[in-house]
Amino acid sequence: MKRWIRKIALGVCLLTLGLGLTAFAEEEDTILNGVTIGDVDVSGMTKSQAMDALASYVEDVKEETITLKIGDNTLEAPLASFGLTCTYEDAVEEALGIGRTGHVLKRYKEQKDLQQGGKAYPLEWTAGETQVRAYVESNCTQFDQEAKNASLTRENGAFQFVAGEDGLVLDVDASVRAIMNYLDGGWDEGEAVELATEITEPEGSAEELQYVQDLLGSFTTSFSTSGSNRSLNVNSGAEHIDGTVLYPGEEFSAYETVAPFTAENGYAMAGSYLNGETVDSMGGGICQVSTTLYNAVLRAELEVTERSPHSMTVAYVELSEDAAIAGTYKDLKFVNNTDYPIYIEGYTTSDKKVTFNIYGKETRDPNRKISFESVLVSKTDPATVLTEDAGQPLGYKSVSSGRTGYVAELYKVVTVNGVETERTKVNKSTYRGGNRTVTYGTAGDPVLSENLRAAIALQDEALADANIAPLIPAPAPAQ
Repeated sequence: MKRWIRKIALGVCLLTLGLGLTAFAEEEDTILNGVTIGDVDVSGMTKSQAMDALASYVEDVKEETITLKIGDNTLEAPLASFGLTCTYEDAVEEALGIGRTGHVLKRYKEQKDLQQGGKAYPLEWTAGETQVRAYVESNCTQFDQEAKNASLTRENGAFQFVAGEDGLVLDVDASVRAIMNYLDGGWDEGEAVELATEITEPEGSAEELQYVQDLLGSFTTSFSTSGSNRSLNVNSGAEHIDGTVLYPGEEFSAYETVAPFTAENGYAMAGSYLNGETVDSMGGGICQVSTTLYNAVLRAELEVTERSPHSMTVAYVELSEDAAIAGTYKDLKFVNNTDYPIYIEGYTTSDKKVTFNIYGKETRDPNRKISFESVLVSKTDPATVLTEDAGQPLGYKSVSSGRTGYVAELYKVVTVNGVETERTKVNKSTYRGGNRTVTYGTAGDPVLSENLRAAIALQDEALADANIAPLIPAPAPAQ
């Protein structure tokens, strides 16, 4: 009798629980009330509705930004830049099953839990390391600041010390890790991510720079025949170089120092060499600056690591004493191979001369002197080339002067107490020559034209001149 009563009681209990479940439950293909995934309330949603809602939410999140702190600077970075992805399919499946799967007591408990406190499923976000690194390298390194080495100024013949400044460099690898950890672990809105930076200390001190007192090398050239634009370019180039301090072992690039050749940087259009011709270009004349500096460097006996001659000869120095700048393929570079800092002074004067002085600590024997000699190796006179212009009449003659080609060498000569002890070749330079071109007009009488063309084919200038001589009017008699 008792066993029967217990069975009836259990049955009533299960029936009551079942009725409760039926009353609590909604449609079996929707998520029960009280369920959230991330910040999305998916209560009452079907699987497809939940998936769409979460997809929309993820896209909205990618439009948000996080704050990156780089030293004293901040940067608002879009989350979309970091290749951010989010998986939520498993969370949706679990949400659909909560309170609906398993034995009746499990379902009942889950539904009661939902009713009392709800159920929240976290979203798992993952950033793409490749995208994070690309963003950091492209955007965050803009705040890098090179340390400013201690330097000097020269006023009224005296040097004044200028203290250096610390630099700031982003640690890219550590910064990528910081962003990855922040995003992979979920992030707190309003919290900035501090990126890793390194302080770089400036080079040089007052103690080191106090040794810069002695004139190691000096050279001057004249640009007195230059027009206003070329003079402007020479002056600008000297100003860009003036005040440069090089520490032991440091390399100097003339191109990097004087470029870019723009009006904003102090340059104008003027004549320069290009492919064996003289053309107008921005910064024309800058090679006289590099040439003057080159000769001062030679006299200071610094180590020249790159130097190129011009394609044609220049008038302001001897053969092999020039140093051209052309784009990035011709540059003047040298290294401070002394044990002390050096200071480069550059200036122009009102009588159109440009000078470079190199100061440092003199350690050379005072009885040792150096000089430089330009030696001609070979000379190639221009050839004469006859051509025709069928658009010009018979009797027309135009002559373009040729250009002599040269090969030369520069030697450094060392004397001690007036006795030569050393002669060293510094460089060997080749300068392009150019043909002398004579052009004759061949339009007119067919017979005369054919005779003239025959002379041109033979490259016989005397014969060509004889053919057109009857067509050239005799000079008027003197009055």
